[in-house]
Amino acid sequence: MDLLQKDQLKTLIGKHPGPCISVYMPTHRVFPETKQGPIRFKNLLREAEEQLKAAGFRSPESKKILKPARALIKDGPFWQHQEDGLATFISPDLLYHYRLPLKLDELLVVTDRFHIKPLLPLFSHEGKFYILALSQNEVRLFHCTRYSPTEVELKGVPRSLSDALKWDDPERQLQFHTRAPAAGGERAAIFHGHGGRMEDAKNNILRYFQQVDGGLRNILREETAPLVLAGVDYLFSIYREANNYSHLMEAGIAGNPEGMKAEDLHEQALTIIEPIFLKAQEEAIAQYRQFAGSERASNRLKEIIPAACEGRIDVLFVAVGVQRWGFYDSEKRTFHLHEEPEAGDEDLLDLAAVQTYLNGGTVYAVKPEEMPDQALICALFRY
Repeated sequence: MDLLQKDQLKTLIGKHPGPCISVYMPTHRVFPETKQGPIRFKNLLREAEEQLKAAGFRSPESKKILKPARALIKDGPFWQHQEDGLATFISPDLLYHYRLPLKLDELLVVTDRFHIKPLLPLFSHEGKFYILALSQNEVRLFHCTRYSPTEVELKGVPRSLSDALKWDDPERQLQFHTRAPAAGGERAAIFHGHGGRMEDAKNNILRYFQQVDGGLRNILREETAPLVLAGVDYLFSIYREANNYSHLMEAGIAGNPEGMKAEDLHEQALTIIEPIFLKAQEEAIAQYRQFAGSERASNRLKEIIPAACEGRIDVLFVAVGVQRWGFYDSEKRTFHLHEEPEAGDEDLLDLAAVQTYLNGGTVYAVKPEEMPDQALICALFRY
């Protein structure tokens, strides 16, 4: 999976030689529905070419910009290994595409920068978490939204206790093997050497978990999403001793996770995560309503856009799946809103979300019906 992380999001938000083409579409995980993907993508690229021509780009230039993306249309394996949504970003000097565990509406935006608002549920507090399924014989990490889990490819992480200890000094190494488990239980670890003491066994597991934690640091760098641990009870305390990720949840999924389906782990993790996500969002909504009608809050786009660009927004609620076209001149502080997109326009809801995110504010990108006061955007100001 192409795991979209914060540093990659910041790269997308940065300035790129235009035009910047953002393509969002729903995808499918199983055949024969996967056959819809390349057809839908081809149609969106055709529409992108028309928009480029309307913006003044000559046909050969438009085709050259889109050529790398069009190569994906005939890439069979690419379409057979999708998640719930696909985001593709195209400009004259780059092509990025991300398989996302997020249901996306079909959307094409051609402007001077990439359109990233549909991605924000993955980075806001209510949209993203991880599950670490851990046993002595297996390590799996899942990147999750409320909707679905996706397994993350683990690089630099030992896959089992025996894998972690295989390069130990032979004089210090405790020989390790497993035997078949009792029904429903974790395979029992058998240690030989130094008397087979329990303390030796724990120390080996601790070293194993320290290696796991070290590998996860590279994968979860800059992340603030909660991490839920799945494993048998006696491993929880040992892993917490090794753990350096500050967002590890106190509660976990008890029981041996070996052989458990990702969907079952996800369902159990949601019972731990949902109250936390809902509490944070409900507190933000309550605070917004407390200050609604005062200078500390607004649902007027003309007030929110300058505040977002100046770093004055603490919390922003913005509706996904809708756009408000226009442009904002930060030097002149002039604001223009249009019913239909015109040359040089961008989605001003997206602009507010991007600027709030870049300036350290919290962004809740939610469905229109989940907005606090039925507006498409509302904000709590820092001052």
